[in-house]
Amino acid sequence: MQLRVLGCSGGVRQGARTTAFLLDDDVLVDAGSGVGDLTLGEMAAIRHVFLTHCHLDHVAFLPLLLDTLFEALSDPARHPLTVHAQTVTLDALRSHIFNGVLWPDFTRLPHPEGPVVQLAPLEPGESYPLGGARTVTMVPGHHAVPTVGYHMEAPDTALAFSGDCTTNDDLWQGLNGCRRLDHLIVEAAFPDEQAELAAAAKHYTPASLAADLSKLAHEPLVWITHTMPGKEARIVEQCRAAMPDREVRSLASGEVLPLR
Repeated sequence: MQLRVLGCSGGVRQGARTTAFLLDDDVLVDAGSGVGDLTLGEMAAIRHVFLTHCHLDHVAFLPLLLDTLFEALSDPARHPLTVHAQTVTLDALRSHIFNGVLWPDFTRLPHPEGPVVQLAPLEPGESYPLGGARTVTMVPGHHAVPTVGYHMEAPDTALAFSGDCTTNDDLWQGLNGCRRLDHLIVEAAFPDEQAELAAAAKHYTPASLAADLSKLAHEPLVWITHTMPGKEARIVEQCRAAMPDREVRSLASGEVLPLR
């Protein structure tokens, strides 16, 4: 199993893309602006998209991806792209994006019986089997809107992605119930000196993340994501200081994680 970081920034600037990860070559986890760095061939290989929540920095490039692939996905011999998320997140996509006003309703195009995208509800605790003996399991999270994370497992490795998150017990209890966890991609959006803003926005700081990581029974390699532009180095430095007993690394757009 391989994970390519398409975007891992909490905002945008030159060289920074918002959240999107490519699992192997056929699964997209979130669909932020990092999707735009894929080639047409790489986009066409995607079969599944797993969304954590409905905020724009995590879904903005999904409608653009469908528009780009519309002709190929309209082929009756090909299955539609499947988007997995909580029911509340899928409802938000229908109401606010695929509504015929902000964007065409690709859930009914080119015709209702054969749309280019299929919205498939998944709830925390449920798993979805992928090809290659891979399994994706939705785990609960806590953010300003309903959100989840994902645990992804293959025979040789297992990783989890927190999604956007703040202090909670449910995520960590969900991950503790997983058999294996080698890598954890977890957000720390703001530095500790912006703790008040982080609390209002329902994001972690290094200190609050360190407190919650004490609830985790596993000892994964920790990758920090969703850092605000211009504050990346400061946040990672604070994470390492707050978690001296854990191996903490920063993410960068374009890198491929050594999952083993």
